[in-house]
Amino acid sequence: MLNSLSYGLLLFMLSSGLTLIFSMMGVLNFAHASFYMLGAYFAYQTSTYLGFWPALIVAPAAVAFLGALTERYGLRTVHKFGHVAELLFTFGLAYIIEEFVHLLWGRAPVEYRIPPILDFSAFSIYTTQYPAYRVFMMLVSVAMLAALYLALTRTRIGLIIQASLTHPDMVEALGHNVPRVFMTVFAGGAALAGLAGVIGGNAFVTEPGMAASVGTIVFVVVVFGGMGSLAGAFIASLIIGAVQTFSVAFDYSLASILTGMGVQLDPESAWYELWKVTIAQAAPVLPYVLMVLMLIVRPKGLMGTREG
Repeated sequence: MLNSLSYGLLLFMLSSGLTLIFSMMGVLNFAHASFYMLGAYFAYQTSTYLGFWPALIVAPAAVAFLGALTERYGLRTVHKFGHVAELLFTFGLAYIIEEFVHLLWGRAPVEYRIPPILDFSAFSIYTTQYPAYRVFMMLVSVAMLAALYLALTRTRIGLIIQASLTHPDMVEALGHNVPRVFMTVFAGGAALAGLAGVIGGNAFVTEPGMAASVGTIVFVVVVFGGMGSLAGAFIASLIIGAVQTFSVAFDYSLASILTGMGVQLDPESAWYELWKVTIAQAAPVLPYVLMVLMLIVRPKGLMGTREG
């Protein structure tokens, strides 16, 4: 449960930035997971010279700067050509970032490790030692969630951002620079992805394929929770985190369950091999099954506010 909670909160840190960008700009940023990867690599490089704690600030700031440049000189330029051009631009940007990582850091995983000050056991559950760094990950994620909520609901810039979502022309008429607001939101979303990379890169593996491995799951979270809904993304992150974490521990199949209930299955049946697939074996595809079911039952997602 604790592992699923920490992983779910990390997914929310990633999906919240993507949700903010989509809700304001209507752009599904295919390069969002690449900013997560850059956050991990920037943190690795910074921690090599300055240590982990400066990297916790420097890496997200560097990713935010790149995000601002991406919006100002990339997305803003192709915006007039429609959403297809924006999607193609971010899709191509993801490949460029991956090749950049290959050239600079190579194709092998880098030695981005948990800082020694956090590399100890926080407490014990029966005979299992729970790492303190997992607790740290959850604390950072919860702090980010609280800061994001307060920034959007209790500050002037948060009110301007929310107003720009629904009435951009009126906000611009009141003297605010709406394109700059868009750039700020995009940079903030990239910074959240970079922060997730900082705290997730050393807990898992920092390597060039990390963007591809987590990118599809983030889109599942956003679609399952509802496009443009931060609350939906939060709930979906916890659900997907629990599904992925718990499913790998269940070595049950439909065949074993039916056999335990006294139902005799025909080994010659064409479906017999499918019934023998365990939950643990099907774990990688379960989030996508949930997404497909959600799209069938409720296309807008759990708390969707905008049609995709």
